[in-house]
Amino acid sequence: MRSTWYRWIGYATAAWTFAYGLMGLYWTFGGGGFPFGVGDAELVAEEESRLKFNLLGEATPEVAGPVVAALGLAGTVVAVLMARGYAKGPFRWLLPAFAWALAIGLAIGIQDYRTLIVVAYTPIMPIVVPLTALADDFQWGLLYSMPRLNLLLCLFAGIAWALTAVAYRRRVTGGCEACGRADEGSSWIDRAGRPATWIAFFAPMLYCATRWAWALGFSLGIDPEFYREGQETGLWIAGALLATLGAIGAVLTLGLIQRWGEVFPRWMIGLRGKRVPPMLAVVPAVLVSVLITSAAWMYVRVVAIDGVTAATWALTLPEVFWVVWGSALFVAALAYHRRRRGVCGECGRGTAAAEIRPRRQAALR
Repeated sequence: MRSTWYRWIGYATAAWTFAYGLMGLYWTFGGGGFPFGVGDAELVAEEESRLKFNLLGEATPEVAGPVVAALGLAGTVVAVLMARGYAKGPFRWLLPAFAWALAIGLAIGIQDYRTLIVVAYTPIMPIVVPLTALADDFQWGLLYSMPRLNLLLCLFAGIAWALTAVAYRRRVTGGCEACGRADEGSSWIDRAGRPATWIAFFAPMLYCATRWAWALGFSLGIDPEFYREGQETGLWIAGALLATLGAIGAVLTLGLIQRWGEVFPRWMIGLRGKRVPPMLAVVPAVLVSVLITSAAWMYVRVVAIDGVTAATWALTLPEVFWVVWGSALFVAALAYHRRRRGVCGECGRGTAAAEIRPRRQAALR
């Protein structure tokens, strides 16, 4: 299914969109479980800053329900037409425009930092709870609350819409549906891959440095009482662990342009010398790029509305640079994917050099 995703992604997107549209209809007529705005307990608690944290912070089922239902119905039709390659007249550009609008809206527009929190804290929760006094705040039930899982589901749906648009473009422009190659030469993505990788490595370091500084006893100007409270509860330890996870990810990003990103290094017993499956790097990199970009736009709104002061800069300004981090990581992942594609089994385009080089490197070692 992974190798033939372009054949079924449009129909899968249509099925999800139809199901979510039915949920919108359900909320319209008084059904429970509305996950946005007034149905999101975390946003309700932020009475004066809901829209700052989430663009749907004031949403109600009476208003949002019909909108979701209408978009669900229209999206279902659009996804099916794109899956079938319908491209007559203005539909050739109207369909992908609708798809990209939904993709960006779902994956970034309606998101906030909580989607990233769900993914990032999942692997460190077993460490955070024993080392801190935050057991009441860090619970699996709170981490996986319905509004948060709904945002994560919408983010994946946005990615599905983007893939639907990509598959449609390949189908109607005559490119290979499997690899995307046409008759054109190199792309700007190929040239931007190396600088984008280095940008993606350095961009999160300001955030990491501030979180490590807090854990080491440097307040960086934030409110003293708030800082002492964080020390007592172990909040800064949790932040340092999260920053360390981000730094590890930044280092792994360099594998997109390094030899060990194509051939497993010798210290990996059982794998050394073997070819690194390209998707093992591409899928996590793309997913992380979308997650951090979606979270970053929330901090962009916060900084734009509240501004930056000496007492708040360390809390919100480093996250603004996540926009650069996410964008650069996305470009770096695409460049790595294009370089590692090899010969396409469907159209025969491409070169085997990308596959030969790792084997040569392994032989030289």
